[in-house]
Amino acid sequence: MNETWWKGAVVYQIYPRSFQDDNGDGIGDLAGITRRLGHVADLGADAIWLSPVFTSPMKDMGYDVSDYCDIDPTFGTLDDFDTLVARAHTLGLKVIIDQVISHSSNQHPFFQQSRSSCDNDKADWYVWADAKPDGRPPNNWQSIFGGSAWQWDTGRKQYYLHNFLSEQPDFNFHNPAVQDYMLDVLRFWLDRGVDGFRLDTVNFYFHDARLRDQSPVDEPFYSNAFRPYDMQHQIYSKNRPENLDFLERLRALTDMYEARTMVGEVGETVNSLSLMEAYTRGTSRLHMAYSFDMLSPDFSAQHFRSRIEGFFQGAPDGWPSWSFSNHDVMRHVSRWENHAVDQDRIAKLAIGMLAGFEGTIGLYNGEELGQTDTELAYHELTDVQGLEFWPKDKGRDGCRSPIVWDASEDNGGFSSATPWLPVKPPQLSRAVSLQAQQNDSVLQHYKSVLAYRRATPELRSGKTTFIDLPEPILGFYRLQEASGVTCLYNLSPEPITLAVDGAADMDGPSQSAQLSQGVLSLGGNGFVFMRHGPKGPKISIS
Repeated sequence: MNETWWKGAVVYQIYPRSFQDDNGDGIGDLAGITRRLGHVADLGADAIWLSPVFTSPMKDMGYDVSDYCDIDPTFGTLDDFDTLVARAHTLGLKVIIDQVISHSSNQHPFFQQSRSSCDNDKADWYVWADAKPDGRPPNNWQSIFGGSAWQWDTGRKQYYLHNFLSEQPDFNFHNPAVQDYMLDVLRFWLDRGVDGFRLDTVNFYFHDARLRDQSPVDEPFYSNAFRPYDMQHQIYSKNRPENLDFLERLRALTDMYEARTMVGEVGETVNSLSLMEAYTRGTSRLHMAYSFDMLSPDFSAQHFRSRIEGFFQGAPDGWPSWSFSNHDVMRHVSRWENHAVDQDRIAKLAIGMLAGFEGTIGLYNGEELGQTDTELAYHELTDVQGLEFWPKDKGRDGCRSPIVWDASEDNGGFSSATPWLPVKPPQLSRAVSLQAQQNDSVLQHYKSVLAYRRATPELRSGKTTFIDLPEPILGFYRLQEASGVTCLYNLSPEPITLAVDGAADMDGPSQSAQLSQGVLSLGGNGFVFMRHGPKGPKISIS
């Protein structure tokens, strides 16, 4: 097997609740995913990333695990999981599963035991601390979902740490027994045949053992913050140096198995690039890492260049993963609408960009249809983030609505029952059944671009050299020893013209691009790939 199959791969994220419901309860399940895997394989993906399907009270939609080695009945059984893995492998798809190990559900048996006394076998498996003399929490740390990161437990008469919901207590990774347990969890799934892990909140594992207070952020960021968490420098509640040693233990475990991989989610907005670099540097830590840098509203050539160039400068032997959408952020077609000619054009530009980026690329289910965020009323929300911070933050339900398979069926073919989130007309209009019949649809464009990336070694493994061009033009060469591909993108809705000095021919899929006698015209949101020898053409403003 190819031990480095993950380098340059296309990983397709499946949000299980919203992919396909087979048992008619309005919630997606493993059997439904298995039935639809052919769609993912036909799209041109190399692997799927399965968001959590483990036993959970679903306070945070599965990111609060109460049994790490079983499947929640909402999604099916372990047999259903095994069937899914077997089907994926038959189709040539690797299977990466989410692992949410920085915290558990408060319904996990270990937490129930931990809270029962200060001297039981699991007493220090979670982060406990005494109250201050006046009853206040041990420090000023804030929860991402609002309020203090500390919850008082009346039975134990101590506070416990929760970086997220109070129902998601944090494990104490300073305890070696906790680390050993988590390695056993991963070993369970590796033995079951999974090909890798997406490690949720990978920079949250360790906390400052001295529980020092966080310092406030400086203006003007403070004035833009709408939750207390954003008003602090998160230097003690996460990003601790002890993380690196545990990552090496994780890597040593996966290296015992053939052709496995790990990608870590770096939940950080300030120094995410440096953490990605540190976590993937060398061959003894994570295989890949990604941050929210490309999941943000930022949409400029300088931004994308700085992320890619900065990563490889800091970690030339590391490896990044780049995505534009996932289950935690507004879909990029909606997020970048101010830069778009229209929804189709920005969707097609986005996959053209991802296909050119050096690294592994991630797709979020539905983006291959150009799906937009679903507009929801407050009474339709299920997400704790939206319920807490509405209307400043409408939460994550908008990007989690069901995939629409067939416009002629009830609920778009997702379920025979009322879906857990509504299927609305804007999403229904982008059904798979409609786009499969249109040669110029977003879906067909995704297939063409991904097929081109797979067939073009320069795009999967070539080195990147950026071209100095003014906004809104993003340009770079992807070079190998004997050949190269030039990638050019117009990040604005207005047309531009470029001069191309040197031998180069348009190659593969493009959008609104025309090359004639050394002049390249790119319409709004246009892009082009150009093939040439080991030295690319000189590109300048015409």
